[in-house]
Amino acid sequence: MSPSTPDSACNAPGASVDPFAPDENQIVVLGIGNVLWADEGFGVRCVEALQRHWDFGPHVRLVDGGTQGLYLIQHVQAAKKLLIFDAIDYGLEPGTLKLVENDEVPRFMGAKKMSLHQTGFQEVLMLALLTEQFPEEVLLIGCQPEHLEDYGGSLRPVVKLAMEDALALGVDRLREWGAAPVPRDVPPGEGEVVTVPTLAMAAYEDGRPAAEAACRVGDERFLAPETQRA
Repeated sequence: MSPSTPDSACNAPGASVDPFAPDENQIVVLGIGNVLWADEGFGVRCVEALQRHWDFGPHVRLVDGGTQGLYLIQHVQAAKKLLIFDAIDYGLEPGTLKLVENDEVPRFMGAKKMSLHQTGFQEVLMLALLTEQFPEEVLLIGCQPEHLEDYGGSLRPVVKLAMEDALALGVDRLREWGAAPVPRDVPPGEGEVVTVPTLAMAAYEDGRPAAEAACRVGDERFLAPETQRA
């Protein structure tokens, strides 16, 4: 006698309960980075803005990947096409955008990683590549950061300005992929947003104290004068 699961509205016969079940048309948009470290939040801010201004077909999933790293594996494996926004150190002028595609993405992130979340995410991409669960198409839209060592800071103006071009590039590619982007008339409701409301750009900027008040530039009582540093 084999065990059985009682029928219910939550688990109807034949219905999938796996939110990451494979979809032959699945498009995933990932924004990764840490919004608390200034320009490293670029990727998350891009996905947040993308959702605020655009609506997409039901087969498109927008994800605030934050610093989850290895825990993003299910999103990568579920995607047929994957768009990634991230801050990447290219050694270029701050605010410069660079596009990297397909199997060059994990190799590039491995060579240019600048934080732990990128190390973990590179491993995710390499695992998907080695196990043949890599998306058919991948596009990384990366932005050269200006400043990272500012805990509690936000995007620098040049990086924030680069978001406009990054989003235009992203929407163009999503349209080519069949994501059916349509401009939103109203922003998403609180229950729909990809970013935690208290960390959304507007709330973060409005509630963030000035650098001097927050001592984000350091406390001179604990820093030796330049002449004493060697």
